[in-house]
Amino acid sequence: MHVVQLTPTGSGCSIVIGDLPSQTEMAPGSMRGLQLVVADAAAARQELLDRGVEVSEITVFDERDGGTLFGFADPDGNTWAVQQIKARAEKPLIPVEARGRFGENA
Repeated sequence: MHVVQLTPTGSGCSIVIGDLPSQTEMAPGSMRGLQLVVADAAAARQELLDRGVEVSEITVFDERDGGTLFGFADPDGNTWAVQQIKARAEKPLIPVEARGRFGENA
């Protein structure tokens, strides 16, 4: 078994890539609606454009909370949504204490 786990600093979630026995076979390009949350959607979009990635225009859903979204497809055809939520950028994630199998401290 080979696994790589990617966890951004301060993040409450990870992306796991590998050949986990519990995962079924998936054809390249079959993932839809993968989500990334960033602090600055415009900067993230510009970085992807600078790297030659085709991206959609930014859609602003709510000026009050800064909710914005744009999308792109990776080279395999998987589709991604990049989202900015102002509240998440202004208030960092709270570290979560590791828990054991039944909720006890690990």
